[in-house]
Amino acid sequence: MAKRNSGRRGRSRKRGSSAARTGTQDAATSQAPPPGSGEAASTSSAPATRTAPRRRRSERTPAPAPSYRAPGSVGERPETPWHPWPLSELLIFVGAIGTLIGVLRGRSGAPVLIGGLAAVMIGTLDFTIREHLSGYRAHTAMLAAIPVALFHAAAAVGLYSLGAPRITWIVVPLIFDVPLFWLIFRPLRARFDDARRQRVFEMSRR
Repeated sequence: MAKRNSGRRGRSRKRGSSAARTGTQDAATSQAPPPGSGEAASTSSAPATRTAPRRRRSERTPAPAPSYRAPGSVGERPETPWHPWPLSELLIFVGAIGTLIGVLRGRSGAPVLIGGLAAVMIGTLDFTIREHLSGYRAHTAMLAAIPVALFHAAAAVGLYSLGAPRITWIVVPLIFDVPLFWLIFRPLRARFDDARRQRVFEMSRR
C-alpha cells in the first residue's frame, strides 16, 4: 500500500510540475510581444520624439510682424534727392512752430504766421508731389485744392481792394472754384494712373 501511495504521489508531483511548466511557458508566450513588434514600436516612437521638438520650436517662434505700409500705397516710397536727411519733415515742423507763434502774437505776428504757413505748404508739397508723380500714393484732391485755394484768396483780396461789397468777394470766387478744381483734378488723376500702372508693371517684372 505504501508503494502504491508513493507511486501515485510521484505521478501527481510530475503532472503538477509539468502543468506548472506549461503554464509558465504559456504566460511567457502570451506576455512576449510578437516578432517585429518591438522594432515597429521603436521606429514609430522615434519620429514622434524627433518631430515633437520641431513642433515646439515652430510654436515658440512668432511670425514676423508685417511692416507698416501707408494705405493706398504700392511698393516703396520714392527717396528724396537729399536722402537720408528729412528736410521736408523738418520744414513742416519749423513751419508749424512759426504758425503757432504768429497766431499767439496776434497782429504783430502776421509775418511769422505767413512764413510758417509757407514753410508747411512747401514741405507738404515736396513729398506729396513726389509720391503722386511716382505712382506711390495718390494726392489728387489736395494737389488740386491748393491752387484753387490760392486763386480764391487772390480773387477775394482783389475784389476787396477794389471796394466791392462783402458778399461779392465771398461769393464770386466760389463760382470759379468748382470748374477750376475739376480742370486741375482730371490731368492730375490721369498722370497718377499712368505712373501707378508703370510702377505695378515694374514690380511684376522683378
